[in-house]
Amino acid sequence: RLSPTRKWAWLVPKMAAARAAAATLEAAAAPPRDVVLFRHDRSRFFRLAGFFCAGQGIFWAYLAHFAFTALRPASGPGPDDPLRPRDHKWRLGFTASCVTLGSLIVAAGCLFPLRAVRRVTLLRGGSEVTISTHGPLGLGRGPTFTVPLRHISCRAHRSEVPAAIPLKVKGRPFFFLLDKEGQLCNPRLFDLTVGAYRKL
Repeated sequence: RLSPTRKWAWLVPKMAAARAAAATLEAAAAPPRDVVLFRHDRSRFFRLAGFFCAGQGIFWAYLAHFAFTALRPASGPGPDDPLRPRDHKWRLGFTASCVTLGSLIVAAGCLFPLRAVRRVTLLRGGSEVTISTHGPLGLGRGPTFTVPLRHISCRAHRSEVPAAIPLKVKGRPFFFLLDKEGQLCNPRLFDLTVGAYRKL
């Protein structure tokens, strides 16, 4: 009959190998210099989309102005005009609808580029990440901010999503999207750091 010490002796090499593997992963996730993990510059696309959204905003603003000033109910009796409203409720409702639709289009043109990631950089030591996005309406390079790596969570593995990798950053609304057409400069390091799921 084996003693308890000899019975579990076979676990010692496996535990040592697991510790060595964990140390290797930790060292790999802590680079000695800044490393660009992802890059994808779509400034031209977002600029064109921004011009379209701005044009739509101007169109709906003009239509709202026209509805508010020109489509007034008739002041006195006269021939019925099917295009002229009978009271102010229709005119005000149509004006509000035009303003709302135009505002939503412009807001989408401003918000979506701010959530489309242009570059992800793992800073020296592996404890912080710098994320750069595009500017509102595609104008300019957009904001760049640095957050701790522990505040970033990838909600789906890059092999499981068809179009964009969703990143959640603690304290910031909505997801940041990494287009799969972009370049992953170091896929293994990306999976170990930014591409890992964390409970925020």
